[in-house]
Amino acid sequence: MAKQTLALHPTHFCIHSLDHDAPIPNEVLQSPIFFISKTEDELSVVVPDDVQVKSEASDSNWRAMEVLGPLSLSMVGIMARLGSVFAKANVSIFVVSTFDTDYFLLKHSDLLNAVNALRNDGYKVTE
Repeated sequence: MAKQTLALHPTHFCIHSLDHDAPIPNEVLQSPIFFISKTEDELSVVVPDDVQVKSEASDSNWRAMEVLGPLSLSMVGIMARLGSVFAKANVSIFVVSTFDTDYFLLKHSDLLNAVNALRNDGYKVTE
């Protein structure tokens, strides 16, 4: 199987943790790109750094690499293989998925190391 191409998004993102009962802030819903996940324990949102969200905790300056797709939901091992490349390069990741693809968020400070690791492993990264 050919290795995927990843596209680096120029946006810097912030990951927020909110109380699980908190409403989704309107600022999130008005953002040009966002990711939301909710469990019985928490509500997490990922938005561009310039979107102001009142949250219990946050971590900013993340960059997103999109696995160009669409990817079939029956495809196996894509996240594991990419995660392995990042792990070997000592790059922490935060992963979000959509119906069509996956996004690997990584700290901006790890970006060069991550891109080099991917390219050295045969992946194409577009910027």
